[in-house]
Amino acid sequence: QDGCWDQNPRPKYDDGVPAHTLSYNHGMCSYDLTKGESPLVTLRPIAVKSAIGELLWIYQDASNDLDVLKDKYGVTWWDKWDIGNRKIGSVYGETVRNYQLVERLLDGMIKDPDGRRHKICLWQESDFELPHGLKPCAYETHFNIRHGKDGIDYLDMSLKQRSSDFATAGCINQTQYLVFQHLIARHLGLIPGRFTWFYDNIQIYDRHIDNVNIMLGREGIDCKPEIWLNPDKKDFYDFTMDDIKVVGYPRKRVKEKNPQLTFDLGI
Repeated sequence: QDGCWDQNPRPKYDDGVPAHTLSYNHGMCSYDLTKGESPLVTLRPIAVKSAIGELLWIYQDASNDLDVLKDKYGVTWWDKWDIGNRKIGSVYGETVRNYQLVERLLDGMIKDPDGRRHKICLWQESDFELPHGLKPCAYETHFNIRHGKDGIDYLDMSLKQRSSDFATAGCINQTQYLVFQHLIARHLGLIPGRFTWFYDNIQIYDRHIDNVNIMLGREGIDCKPEIWLNPDKKDFYDFTMDDIKVVGYPRKRVKEKNPQLTFDLGI
């Protein structure tokens, strides 16, 4: 109701028609993970396994190779941004690798746990001068250690996202970065605390409006999803897909009650 229709959109659908959006600027959602709060919705099935695979591809594999994403994790939703060599260009995982972003983060938090400079930023202007598919949407994470009054040390994390195609990926982006927070916390021996998602622009594509109205007319399923990590693993780089699960999310029931919907992508 408060959204704004764009006038000259950059993205287009596969048939060449401009992909207009209804959007809203600036907002946030914050979750206390110690109280079981979660961004996962049940109005349609969420591809949590694929979301986790994409996260590992970017930050653990530090890759921009679409064949690695497909063969290792079964994810193909990046294929439309192939720049012609089964790569998405000098962005995302390649930025992580080139600037050693994860290694610098972990080393910095170990050496200066109370510091306020612990961030990973995928928005590197020099990278954009090279061929690339899509500039990072979820582009910056910031980490703070909090010494709780209960004597427990917590890891709080925020995610900054410049653009969120919410009907298709808003929930997916938040969920995968929840996993990222849990993995970093495990590596550092901390408890995941608060997760906050800031968005600059959140949008619904014009061809998604009917599906959004369908979802708004559905009834959700009461559940309390949680991130489970293999208790025998600690090192960030040792975790595999089998070591990470979202438990308490009844995906089969969601699929039966609120079937999946198809969304045209604006590229």
